[in-house]
Amino acid sequence: MEEKKESAPYLEQLTSEQDIEQAIEAILFAAGYPMKYDKLAEVLGLAVKDVKTVVRAMAEHFTKDDTHHGIQLLLYPSTCQLTTKERYAPYIREALGIRRGGNLSASSMEVLAVVAYNQPVTRSYIDLVRGVDSSYAVNSLLDKGLIEAAGRLDAPGRPMLYVTTDKFLRVFGINNLDELPETEALSVAAAQAEGTEEDEQAEQLAAEIPDDVELGEYTEPVDSEEADLVFENGALPTPPDAPTLNEKEEFN
Repeated sequence: MEEKKESAPYLEQLTSEQDIEQAIEAILFAAGYPMKYDKLAEVLGLAVKDVKTVVRAMAEHFTKDDTHHGIQLLLYPSTCQLTTKERYAPYIREALGIRRGGNLSASSMEVLAVVAYNQPVTRSYIDLVRGVDSSYAVNSLLDKGLIEAAGRLDAPGRPMLYVTTDKFLRVFGINNLDELPETEALSVAAAQAEGTEEDEQAEQLAAEIPDDVELGEYTEPVDSEEADLVFENGALPTPPDAPTLNEKEEFN
């Protein structure tokens, strides 16, 4: 392990791996919400890298069939959390008198799926995939903390980009987006929508160019990813033999 950090002066320095694991388990159980790795490292006087190693081993232990635990340890990029296993949810609700509710509507689930599988995405992109206006569903998911704004797209209008949150991972019981089930239908719809959105952006950009400006012929790059970046950056590519515009010229 890396050199240990000094823990809080009033805390006893834990030396054995067993004590460290039990301390982490106690902290996570008492917290009931995701705990940052750097906070655990600060309290225990360990390096963040070492905390992640210990927590990963603990998570594997909880998933083994012969450990007989009703809880699991979920790992996220910057946090970890102890949660109950999904199969025991009905018993927990019955014992605690929790009413089943708060389920997402079909439209919200559709929007959430589009964001999860194609993030970061704009609202217009979501509308194109679904074929209907998604304003209400997007705002609902934002209020629930399942998606969040992650900057703006560098394109005309600078639309907001949306991504899923750590809460989304917790709600659906997965550690990362790689664990999402594959869905070919959504990928096809997203690809079609992406082509439509790029066409609309190209038309909008073309409309902003004065009629008296002539552009040379454009040869599409070999790398398709580079071609995508051209439109995402909101600028048309300029071929070597194309005439250039005066930087100080202003379009009316």
